[in-house]
Amino acid sequence: MKTLPIQPVPSDIALGRRLHPLRERRHFTLEQVAERTGFSKGFISRVERDLTSPSVQSLVTLCQVLGINPGQLLDAPEVSVVEFTSAPRVDLGGAGIVERLITPPTQRDIQIIHMTVDGHGHGEEEPYTMNCTTESVHVITGSFVVRTSAEEFTLAAGDTLTFPGAEPHTWRNPTGEKAEVLWVLTGVS
Repeated sequence: MKTLPIQPVPSDIALGRRLHPLRERRHFTLEQVAERTGFSKGFISRVERDLTSPSVQSLVTLCQVLGINPGQLLDAPEVSVVEFTSAPRVDLGGAGIVERLITPPTQRDIQIIHMTVDGHGHGEEEPYTMNCTTESVHVITGSFVVRTSAEEFTLAAGDTLTFPGAEPHTWRNPTGEKAEVLWVLTGVS
């Protein structure tokens, strides 16, 4: 079973950056939240600007007033951009391939690999599995063949194949032309 390198998620959480838009979406003013929590408007404002960190009890109180679970606030994903030219290269085996991880290496829910496959490039000879729940292969340009334990699928530009990560498979570019492929892995562990 193959895995991609996963980096730990940074622990520096900016609660205020997440709390402020939640308050506004619920159409609460600082005054209304202050009234309902018993906190001062200044304290709430400092929390929303990440100038102070609330205690666990204060955070729970703020979340109750806003009608959210504290975990929802703490676990909110950060938005990130991976520039293609800076995307780290990965090597999952095979020949004639350049593979780049175009999602953040800290991301565990989904990982997307951009593959440029030379003419007649291929994966490993023996079928393999990935350490994930689901895989999807989307062909951007060219032609691509994926062989699973049950069947061989020939894909053209625009086609997408989806199968369980536990399904043994391998692949190849059947032509002499380059192919460009997105390989999407969900539920990466």
